[in-house]
This record gives sequence, C-alpha cells and structure tokens, in this order.
Amino acid sequence: NAIIVDAVVTFDSFWSYDMDLAAFSHATQRNLGLIGNGPDSTVGNMEASRIQAMIDKEAAAGMDFPDGLTVDQLMTNEFIDMSIGFPEPDYSSFDANGDGVIRIGVAAAGPADDGAYYQAVVDAAIELSAALGFEDPIVVDEIQAADAATELSNLAEQGVDIIVVGASEIAEPLPDLTEKYPDIFWYCNCGAGFETLPGLAQTTDDSSEISYTAGYASGLLLQDRGDSSAAFIGCCDLGFEKEAFLAFEMGLQAVDPSFTVTYVPTGAYPYDFDNVPNATEAFNNAVATGVGVVYPYLGGAHEPVVQLANESGVAVLSAGASDVCTREGDVSWDIAVRFDGGDYVAAVFPQIFDGRVAEGDTKMFRVGVDPEPGAVICNATAEQQAAMDAVYAEIARGAFAGEFGAIKGAAYGGCALGVCGHLLFGGGPRGGGAPTRASDKKSDEGIRGSHRLRRRRHRTSSG
Repeated sequence: NAIIVDAVVTFDSFWSYDMDLAAFSHATQRNLGLIGNGPDSTVGNMEASRIQAMIDKEAAAGMDFPDGLTVDQLMTNEFIDMSIGFPEPDYSSFDANGDGVIRIGVAAAGPADDGAYYQAVVDAAIELSAALGFEDPIVVDEIQAADAATELSNLAEQGVDIIVVGASEIAEPLPDLTEKYPDIFWYCNCGAGFETLPGLAQTTDDSSEISYTAGYASGLLLQDRGDSSAAFIGCCDLGFEKEAFLAFEMGLQAVDPSFTVTYVPTGAYPYDFDNVPNATEAFNNAVATGVGVVYPYLGGAHEPVVQLANESGVAVLSAGASDVCTREGDVSWDIAVRFDGGDYVAAVFPQIFDGRVAEGDTKMFRVGVDPEPGAVICNATAEQQAAMDAVYAEIARGAFAGEFGAIKGAAYGGCALGVCGHLLFGGGPRGGGAPTRASDKKSDEGIRGSHRLRRRRHRTSSG
C-alpha cells in the first residue's frame, strides 16, 4: 500500500489515494473474495495450464491467431517473487474434536442424488472439502422430519467438525442439538428462515422474490409459445409452497393478466416431495388440460417430471438448481429457478472461515442484490433478458415489498390455496399491485387474478 500511495504522490496527477483508502480497498477486496492466492501460496503469478487451455479453446473455435503460438510467448513468471502471497487461512479453530483434520457432516432431507435442491448442498460440501483439503464429508440423506433429532445426533457423534443442515424441514431439533454439541459449527441452509440461535449460522432467501421471477419468466415463455396456462406441482399445501405459488402467479399475471396457474399437490403431509407415481399422474393430468409450462416444485420426483415434460414438449422449470441451463445429460430445462443451496454454501463458507459470518448470524440472499437467487430463462432472447433484468431491478429496489408481505401473511396464516387470493385481495380497500410489464408503474389492480386461484387435488388410484 505504501508503494502505491508513494507512486500517486510522485506522479502528482488527477488521482488521489491515501493510506486510509488503500487499507479500505485491501480489506474490502479480501472480504469480497476479489483477490487471493492462486492454487499455490503465491499472489500474482500466471498459470501456464490455464493459458494453454485458452489457446486450445480458441483453436477449437476456429479463431484467427498465429500458427505455433505458445504459452511462453504470452506469459512469464520471471518477474514474480514466488515467496509473496496472502497468509493461508487457518482452519484449526473449526477442528471441534481436536483430531487434526476437518470433516463436514451433511444432513439432507431428500435424496443426495435428486439432481435438484437436495443434491446441490451435498455436492457443494464435497467440492468445498476437496478444495480446502478437508476429509471426505459424511452424508446422511432422506431424513424424515420425525427422525431429524435422532439422525442429526447420530451424525454429530461421528467425529464431524461442521454440520451442514440442508433444509429447514429437518431443522426443528437444532435448538437442543446446538446446545448439546456446542463445539461443532452448525450451519443451516434454512430457506425461508429459522429462529435465530446463538449456536447456528444460517442462510436464507426470499421465496416471494424468487418465485415472482419464476412466474414472470414462465409468462414470457407462455407468451412466446402462444399458451396461457401453467401447472405448479408440489407436495401438500405447506406454507412455503403457498408463498411460492402465490408469488409465482403474481409474476405470471404481470406478463398477462389472463394467464392462469393450477396448484397440484402430490405428496403426503408433511414434506413428501419425492412421490414419483403421484407426480407423474399429476403431470399427465396437467398436460391433458393443455398447460404450456410446468413447475415441478419437488425433490426426488423433480427429474422424472422434467423428463416427462421434455417428451411432451412442455416448458419446464428447475426447483433450486442453478446449473440446469448448461447441465449435460438426458434431460433439459427451459428456466432455472435458482435458490440453490449449493451456491449459498459456496458463497457463505469463505465468509464463515474468515469470521465475517459467525454462529448466530444469518446471511440473506436477495434477488437483484446477490448473484445467486432468481429465475433465469435458458437461451433467452434479447427482449426476454431485458424484461428479466428490469424485473430484477424492480425487486431490488423494493417495488413489490407490500405485495410480497401480503403473500407471506396469507401463506403462513393458515389459509388454503383455494382461498388465499380472497384473503389477500377479496373485498375492501387494497394496495398497489403488480405491473403488467416490468417497466410499467404499479397499478391499483392488486395481484391480478388472485381471486381466480384454481386448485386441483390430486388423488391416487386408491382414492
């Protein structure tokens, strides 16, 4: 810093820079992860393998560059002092049992290989452990809410130093467990949020914000395809499902007030998001009514519905996973609805390790503020992307805060989906509502069409 400040003084140009500003810049860049060492202990050196990879990709793409171009012609570390680097982080304070190694335990409510919400957290813990030289994680999946206390206690007894709880649906025993095992660092990817505990760090997001963008993106696809209806396939009328559905409908009808969406529950209460036979029948029934978009708001049953949607030519959304627009495989998605617990783990744990996030803290991920959450249209047109960008900006400035608050109140106030719209906007004075386009001013029409909420109860063949 002193060298840079001295250079500024010596050059005596328009640029002003002092030691206080330099110290702030250094601390901020470190805190945001903008600077750091490479894969070794040196800062500022070039990696020959990455430069070669760039050359190979340019050659494969048919780009025009000199024949025989080599890495040595483009870079050198001759003038880099390889002994200079940022101090390596010390993870010893996370060694809860003092055995000299760090091991993460992961508790997942659904299948660790569901290709969606549950797997994202598991994969992130595995990748984090590998990158930092930790031991292989211990993963316990498909934990039922009724068994959460036992399963989490068993995990804590297996010599883990950090426990990652993948979803709030299995978080109920955490007040007792964080006190029983205080040396373990407890983290919860708690979605809509969990009570603040002195022994728990957690990340949350705003389902209304995310689901509005999912509905808006779906509306743009319906508009482009000449369709007018969507299906929201879920579990069993849980509060967070109601919030997601109502905000999804609000976004959908912001594109066109005539668009409709039907909620179809397929699981047994509570938390049965893995019922493939019921989800399959629900999808087939929805397609028979002519829906153009399906949102399988599911866990283990998600990918089977995605495959059916691909076979039927129906546009389909992810439920949490952020990488589906570029994921290789036998199934494909049209919209990535990103509330990816893996992304949250990857973003928050560097902050946990350097002390910016501690037990007792909650990191909220916001649409339009943080890069992680929100819906993305795969292969969006320029016009669609511009519309989505405008929606993100409106959410970030709080344009729909009142409507989102009303949705939360209805969703967690015990109303059934068939009457939530009435509770929100039925009769009497009401506040402003969703614009018909992202750039429009708010109107006085409330959440358009909320009183028209439709709900079809799915029944199994046994009735």
